[in-house]
This record gives sequence, structure tokens and C-alpha cells, in this order.
Amino acid sequence: MRFIPYGLHWIDDQDIEKVVKVLKGDWIVMGEKVKEFEDAICGYVGARYGVAVNSGTAALDVAMNSLGLGEGEVITTPLTFVATAHAILYAGLRPVFADIQRDTFNIDPADVERKITDRTRAVACVDFAGHPCEIGEIRKIADEHGLFVIEDAAHALGAEYRGRKVGSLADVTVFSFHPVKHITTGEGGMCVTSKEKLAERMRILRNQGMESSAMERFGPGGRWVYDVKMLGRNYRMTDFQAALGLSQLRKLEFFIRRREEIARMYIDELSSVDGIELPAVRPYVRHVWHIFTILVERGINRDEFVALLRKKGIGAAVHYPPVYRFTYYRERFDFRPEDFPVTEEVTSRTVTIPLFPRMKEEDVRMVIEAVKETARELSG
Repeated sequence: MRFIPYGLHWIDDQDIEKVVKVLKGDWIVMGEKVKEFEDAICGYVGARYGVAVNSGTAALDVAMNSLGLGEGEVITTPLTFVATAHAILYAGLRPVFADIQRDTFNIDPADVERKITDRTRAVACVDFAGHPCEIGEIRKIADEHGLFVIEDAAHALGAEYRGRKVGSLADVTVFSFHPVKHITTGEGGMCVTSKEKLAERMRILRNQGMESSAMERFGPGGRWVYDVKMLGRNYRMTDFQAALGLSQLRKLEFFIRRREEIARMYIDELSSVDGIELPAVRPYVRHVWHIFTILVERGINRDEFVALLRKKGIGAAVHYPPVYRFTYYRERFDFRPEDFPVTEEVTSRTVTIPLFPRMKEEDVRMVIEAVKETARELSG
């Protein structure tokens, strides 16, 4: 039986050629291609400085630690991949969850404001599924309380909020280049900012705390002496990853348009199906559709819905279990699910269906028919 995963990369011969060219060269880690990739991403999103690392999780870690927040708390959403909350803990801070908005599943600015105390140091917001969060409202609240804003835009490269690209609005924005994201470097990530001092700190943190890069020490005219100024980690990106990222970036708009086309087909075909609810898009954003989620009716068993789709060859998934329900967080913190009523409702009913640029028309049609059939089977 043919199986359609929920997400899949698209690497072509041109991408491979760019990688091979770097592999045949003399410099394959943190060389000129990495800087070129950083500059290209910054040029695309409208940021001044980019710091490439070896995963989106590493980018979150570097971003959080660059802020020098000391002890305290960071407010974030519970509806995210666990790396967002982990990064807060890596920095020695405590995560505080705010509930989400019912239409976009993004963090609710009103609940963010309610959760602020004298221990709050920052807000880490997430652009769920590729729909930008209310970064304007969050930025205003943060500025009023003297807080930093970290935007986890792992789902949202190319997204726009009120005419501005995601990546130009927060103190630090984090992107992921995992294979299911809009472009891939295999694994990889990047922090972007327009604050020079933050960029300097992030470069040091990704390079084991050393003040100078390998190129500066061992390249032409380099000086081998160096100092270690921070407790950094080895989060360096390779040049062949950067070469792949540069090649992929040239196709990003094509990839996004294809995602938009597939999302439109889903909306057109599934909007009248009983038993499911489709995602909302606010009129002043560009949603870039990292994933496409539906909500099943309250009377339908979500887990059974997912299982039936998978039996039909559809790689349905769930994005995400709320972070506060994971064993690690339950055993160490006193979060109460009843404090997050919208998150609880959404995460008990959400189903992710396949969406990626390589999908053919027959793939999309197969997903649509399977969703319709499953909704009929479980709605009776």
C-alpha cells in the first residue's frame, strides 16, 4: 500500500551538485558558505545578523542563552515541539505556559500579560504551523514590561505579519532547516537578529565559547591564539549544509506557493465535511503552511481517526501533545491542565494531514478522500 507521510523534503540534482562542489573543496566546516547562507537568510527576512547552527534546537539554546537573563521565568506556549521549553530550562530559567488562541492555536497575548510577574524575563512565542503569532501585541506587552521577545519561527520561514517578514520583528528569531521544514540543510538552524551584541554572543556560544572562529584562526592571515569567554557548545554548521541551504533558499518561494496550493485544495474540498473543522487564517498574515491541521468533532475519538487514516496509507500525526503533559515536566513542575482550557480542547482533537511540495495531485486527492471517508465512518 502506498503511504504518504505528513512531511517530506525535496532535494534535486542542483542541490546535490552544490553540496558535492563544497565537499571537493578545502573548507567544509564554518567557512565562507556558512557566512553566505547567513547573509542570504538575513537578506530574505530583513534582519541584520544571522548565526547558523547545526539544528533548530541548538538555535533556540543559543538564542535563549545569549540574552543573559539570569534567574527567573520565560513565558511560552504549551502547544509546541518540546525544544522550545527545553531551551528555557537549558538557560537555567523556568518555563511558564500561557494558553493559546482558539482560531490560530498561537499563544494568547492576553494570557501572556496575565502571567507576567516580577520574575518574568522574556516571552518565547511560536508561529504554529506557519501562521505568525500576534507578534505586534506581544512586542507591545514585552516593551511595556522590559522583556525580551524570542520568536520560534521553526514553522514560519517566509511568513509575514502585517506586511513584514517573520525574522524582522523579535529580538531574536529562530528558524529550523529540518527535512520537513520549508527548506532543509539535513539538520540545521539559524538565529537572526538586528542587535549586534546579541549576534556576537550567539556566535561565541555556538563555537564552544571561543571568541574567534576557525576561519579567523586558521584561514589565510589567521592568528591561532584565542580566548574562551563563555560556556559555549559545539553547534557549528558545515559548509556543505550551508551550500544545500543556499540552493534550497532559491526555491523557497516555489515551495511556499505549492504549499499554499495544497492548503487551498484541502480548504475547498473539506470545508463542507461534517465532523471536522479547518484551520483559520487571519487576513493580515501570510501563512506558509508548514503543517495542515484539522480538528475532529468532540464526539469523535481523535486517536481512532488518526489510526484509521494511517491504515489507509495517510501519514496522519498529532502536533503536538501539550508540553506540560510530558513525564519530565509533570514530575518537575506543578502545571495543571485545567489552567489551559483552550490548549486542552485543541490538543485532544487535532490531527495533522500530509502537506509538502512534492505531493502530486493524486496524493492530495488520496488524502482528501481518506479524510472524508474517515469522517463519515466516525460521525455516525
